[in-house]
Amino acid sequence: MIPAKGIAAHSSSTPLVPYTFERREPMANDVVIDIKFCGICHSDIHQARNEWGHSSYPMVPGHEIAGIVTRVGPGVSKYTIGDHVGVGCFVDSCRECEHCKAALDQYCLQGHTQTYNDVERDRKTRTQGGYSNVIVVNEDYVMKISKKIPLDKAAPLLCAGITLYSPLNHWKTGPGKKIGIMGLGGLGHMGVKIARAMGAEVFVLSHSEKKREDAIKMGAHHFLPTHDKSIFQKHANSFDLIINTVSSADLLMHEYFSLLKLDATLVSVGAPDKPLSISPFPLILMRRNYAGSVIGSIKETQEMLDFCAEHGITPEIEVIKPDQVNEAYDRVLKNDVRYRFVIDMTKL
Repeated sequence: MIPAKGIAAHSSSTPLVPYTFERREPMANDVVIDIKFCGICHSDIHQARNEWGHSSYPMVPGHEIAGIVTRVGPGVSKYTIGDHVGVGCFVDSCRECEHCKAALDQYCLQGHTQTYNDVERDRKTRTQGGYSNVIVVNEDYVMKISKKIPLDKAAPLLCAGITLYSPLNHWKTGPGKKIGIMGLGGLGHMGVKIARAMGAEVFVLSHSEKKREDAIKMGAHHFLPTHDKSIFQKHANSFDLIINTVSSADLLMHEYFSLLKLDATLVSVGAPDKPLSISPFPLILMRRNYAGSVIGSIKETQEMLDFCAEHGITPEIEVIKPDQVNEAYDRVLKNDVRYRFVIDMTKL
């Protein structure tokens, strides 16, 4: 076994604290990764605090992992020692269902194996995440990070980046398309940068007027303050795609549906802890679509990393030390971060 140290939640109501544990010895097709940086995702907070109702403790969160390969199993062909690599939200899947075979393993019909708060395919070994100094992962679920992207800035791409890239890619974002991004937070700001690089006309829809300047600097062509209800009339029937990154159940979704063109789509990627209230009439009247999207496949995540390297896209981050994680969680809940916390795991 490989000794590991990290930061863990031991219950839903207690702070994260230092924790020692063991990783498995690498099997033939595994790589051992020295974790340098790990991003903080809002879903880490949901899971550490059992807000989704299936948490198991002790839990080492973290699925935005960037590091360097230090060992490889004898069957590994994709990576060598010294490679810069990333690990995202899942570390295995069944590999046999129609979705896995179609390179849609994020939608594995048997359920993919989450990077933490899950068990591996042996149904015995618990997974622990990236708030730690080392991880062992099968090479097929590891992504290569270009050295054009610093590892601290690469980490949030493994969740925030792919969560926005995947729907923008799937719904064919490009020149001539009007794209709306609801919310300018850890997810939303990545959507702005990626949609702009894809050639779309980008709108940020936000209740926070103070984010206007940031939105324009990041590449948005327009900023629409949603507290001004007249914007919903001025821009009705005009968007090809809207992506909702907001983790709030208090949105008046019918207002946002009214912004869509005929046959256009609003995609939710934010995950509120309470159900949304939705009226179907705005959908019915213009044959509009309401959809969801979760992260992306391993193949698509690699495509996203390559796209970001090519276009110079990186997240806006604040690097913190491991002993600042609990403070960072509180700040995330207060929307006091611009725009993604990244833990420097070398300071563990």
